[in-house]
Amino acid sequence: MTRQSSGGASSRPIRVLCVIKGLGRGGAELLLAAQIRERDRLHFTYEVAYLAPQKDALLADLEATGVKVTCLNAKSSADVRWLRRLRKLLLEREIEVVHAHSPVAASMTRLVLRTMRRNRRPLMVTTEHNLWKSHARLTRMADSLTASRDNARIAVSSAVRTSLPTRLQVRTEVIRHGIDVAGIEAQRSDREDVRTEFGLGNDLVVGTVANLRYTKGWPDLLAAAKQVLDTMPNVTFVAVGQGPMEEEINNLHRHLGLGDRFRLLGFRSDAVRVMAGCDVFCLASHHEGLPVAVMEAMVLGLPVVATDVGGVKELVADRIHGRLVPPHRPDLLAGALIDLLTNETHRSRAAGAVREKSESLSAGRSIRRMEEIYETLAQP
Repeated sequence: MTRQSSGGASSRPIRVLCVIKGLGRGGAELLLAAQIRERDRLHFTYEVAYLAPQKDALLADLEATGVKVTCLNAKSSADVRWLRRLRKLLLEREIEVVHAHSPVAASMTRLVLRTMRRNRRPLMVTTEHNLWKSHARLTRMADSLTASRDNARIAVSSAVRTSLPTRLQVRTEVIRHGIDVAGIEAQRSDREDVRTEFGLGNDLVVGTVANLRYTKGWPDLLAAAKQVLDTMPNVTFVAVGQGPMEEEINNLHRHLGLGDRFRLLGFRSDAVRVMAGCDVFCLASHHEGLPVAVMEAMVLGLPVVATDVGGVKELVADRIHGRLVPPHRPDLLAGALIDLLTNETHRSRAAGAVREKSESLSAGRSIRRMEEIYETLAQP
């Protein structure tokens, strides 16, 4: 897997730079962090570059793994000075493979590569983490016009691949990314501590982790929760997330009179630990690529009630691992939750099924495949 240096006298690891819009705790960022943690350190040298300086929640975690992280300091969407910084970084660090993890970063990086001499130009890999329609029209246009420069394209789920324009689908390989299964499993033991910390007593607890954005279906989730709580006095909802809809969600929470039975916890760096104290996981999204929060919940052994969107059905089988319902239907979401919460046998059976599947969610397999791609591309 190592190659001869340009002088032919020695060999060295393949140098890979992962480029991403930000380092917040979103799905793409968490999947990238999992790849970095489980990387092949002998045969590959990884670095990370990110555009948005304000999105740095994962910065310390990545640096703790020994990876060099560079902020390209894009002050706004109109600030293109980061392109010059990226070009300088690619040349100084002698990067051989660039792996972009967002369409904005990918489109602009391809333009940077075109300005470099062929013998200094890195190879280009792109991973699409979200459904094509979820991106702004201008983003889709830029991505489509520049995508021919990719040497390899990856989609995190079959649903994401299918959502792409046909000419991009045929060049895109599906690699279902994974997570740190062992690290998450270790947090199952925190269940009783979490329940004590939040005073949950003997309540049945429904948990969710999602950014406070419209596409995550928060109004639908709160409306469904209202129906559940009106029916079941022994249920509490625990929700982790932050984002631009915070004020709107808080107002809706007050309007519905959910009170302490639906707890909006905001950002929590220990979101996985909080979910360990729950009995069921719920996601009300309008679209998804491959939801990391669902994978984490399954490793924790939580049955899942979710909307049947994007790559969710590639993780959750309806009435086996929980329940799937159409998006934008809080009434059906509430019904599925009530059905699972009131039937201990079904809930226990679903919990067993998700635990059985958890090993298949490990990041190891997907990382090995991506590194095979890097190696193949970088062959002299």
